[in-house]
Amino acid sequence: MQTPDFAQLGHPPLPVRDINFLFEHFPGKIDIARAITEVGQFFNTLDSMLDANYVYEALRDAEAFDLPVSPQLWFEVMLRHELPGRRTRQEQQALHYIAHLLALFSRAERVRRVQEGDDTSYEYLVDLVAEEQAATASRRFVVQAHIANYSLFLGGVCAEWVEHRHRYQRRPVNLGYYVTMGSSRFHMASKHPLADEFGLAQTYRELAGRFDYYRNGLEKMAAEHLYD
Repeated sequence: MQTPDFAQLGHPPLPVRDINFLFEHFPGKIDIARAITEVGQFFNTLDSMLDANYVYEALRDAEAFDLPVSPQLWFEVMLRHELPGRRTRQEQQALHYIAHLLALFSRAERVRRVQEGDDTSYEYLVDLVAEEQAATASRRFVVQAHIANYSLFLGGVCAEWVEHRHRYQRRPVNLGYYVTMGSSRFHMASKHPLADEFGLAQTYRELAGRFDYYRNGLEKMAAEHLYD
């Protein structure tokens, strides 16, 4: 099976403009050319830069339609700011995964498709559950992953919309529904053989066990930087 587009393996390779941005705004004098050639060799060095206040401050007022960095880097820096503290390697990987997912989902047509290029789009999780139950083993993995990804996106980035519809339009679905659906599908997907093949098993276990932690971070990020 071809690697799905949501399967971000390891630390994502940053585009040149992202790396240049990180070092051009670094406080103090550095040899930028040398730093650029060496940064990819040290996971924790780059990871700590994504947590740095100077990076956040340089990006927080950027125009959404004219970002000086890739959408993935912007999403990751903003999300990290809402989830401060010491990080395990599992959390670092989960944050990379979520930032990559948000960059994918910034294209509206991708949000409702299980995989890039699928003909069928889904708006409701109940329809995705029906697809999950009818799917072959390999297809079931990507459907479960999409249910989890979609639940995290809607329950986090769209949390205010979900609660407004539940409270004022009497829709039966609240945030708890997305937490249950998302955490359970990340757990199921983590046990599938393809999760190991694509390097996602550990990340999916992290997202399943701490789903509401990451969902809450996305809700705060959206309120602070997307809907202000």
